[in-house]
Amino acid sequence: MPTTRKTLMFLSSFFTSFGAFIVVCSMLATQEWVSSRIAISDASSNGSLIIVYGLFRGKSRQEFSHGLEESEKDFGVLEKLNNSSQKTLHWVVILSLILSLCTSLLSSGLTFYNSVSNPYQTFLGPVGVYTWSGFAAFFTFVTMILFVGNAQSNHLSEELAQTLYPLYPAAAYGGTTHSYGYSFWLALLVVLLSIVSVVIIVFYQKVRYQRKQEQRKPMEYAPRDGILF
Repeated sequence: MPTTRKTLMFLSSFFTSFGAFIVVCSMLATQEWVSSRIAISDASSNGSLIIVYGLFRGKSRQEFSHGLEESEKDFGVLEKLNNSSQKTLHWVVILSLILSLCTSLLSSGLTFYNSVSNPYQTFLGPVGVYTWSGFAAFFTFVTMILFVGNAQSNHLSEELAQTLYPLYPAAAYGGTTHSYGYSFWLALLVVLLSIVSVVIIVFYQKVRYQRKQEQRKPMEYAPRDGILF
């Protein structure tokens, strides 16, 4: 059976790993990833299209100084993207976040298992925790980079706007500004929680190693009376 210290340390790591899993679930479920404001100017309208979306769902509205505004629209992101590079990269973003979800779940499972058992010599021990927590942080960071690249460099918001409002020609679109919402920035919390999970186990391993070293001190460092006895 594990010691009380080990149980407490691995349970602490379990809570941070499971917290990362819950945060990733929130990122998948919410749609406040990015808000894009696209300037529109043509003969009949002048103003902006505002598109707020996440990985699966989004909504859009118009803000015109003059011209007829349409009602707010709710839409499915993947449904509005035709077979394009934006859709392919968006699928990669979703897949990367799902991998982060799976690895954070595996990390939380291993930390809980280690709190009630002692699988030190196998991949189910601390090495497994390091691996899966590291992958969780890595995949989440990759998700952030790919999403920003798709929105900014690959013009994902403009592609959605052209599908949602086909009456406006591409020449009517002006500059686009992006503001990233809380769903996107939760990724940093996932990375932080995954790192904390690893740091807790590293600290425990360091303390454990120091205690073993103290128990293996050579006889010359023992008290003289103890040696004579």
